[in-house]
Amino acid sequence: LLSKMFPKAGENQPEIRLKGFSGNWFESKLGDISNTFSGGTPSVGYSDFYGGKIPFIRSGEISSYTTSLFLTEEGLMNSSAKLVDKGNILYALYGATSGEVSISNINGAINQAILAIIPFKEYNTEFVSYWLRRDKYRIIDTYLQGGQGNLSGDIIKNLVLKIPSKLQEQTAIGNFFKKLDETLALQAKQLKALENLKKALLAKMFV
Repeated sequence: LLSKMFPKAGENQPEIRLKGFSGNWFESKLGDISNTFSGGTPSVGYSDFYGGKIPFIRSGEISSYTTSLFLTEEGLMNSSAKLVDKGNILYALYGATSGEVSISNINGAINQAILAIIPFKEYNTEFVSYWLRRDKYRIIDTYLQGGQGNLSGDIIKNLVLKIPSKLQEQTAIGNFFKKLDETLALQAKQLKALENLKKALLAKMFV
């Protein structure tokens, strides 16, 4: 479904269109429709840089509501770590999570393995994030052959998106997939609860 609601290569309209929208989509580089930046890591040799109140988001934590490390104001000011806000797009550049994308659930600071992407006001954040998720494996196959190496901010900024000309359509698509994700998450939570109930009943019903 995700692939059918975005135009295929060489096409200007998706196979499936939400009701009420028409017209061709246009192409643009990601870097032309957003502000992007990466962060850095304070020196681990200075204990005064860690143990503060600023969540330090690393590539494996881009979807998390908390972090395992926290920075002090001193650590933030004496490093290339950059602050991001809840709602910013976070893109993992390095390691096992390369190509993963999420919308930040917290305010915090990022390291060099994360690219923050903040679309301009004419572009919908959810839409951009789902386009990146849709193209995850194409990006990895193109730039991380055999799963080796790292992505870079320049690579991601030069990715070419196809975008509806109307912000309303971008928003409708973003909200559609967000609602699906929320429904799936709720069903997964309910399934886990049922599995736990089953285990408890089995333990009590058999000697």
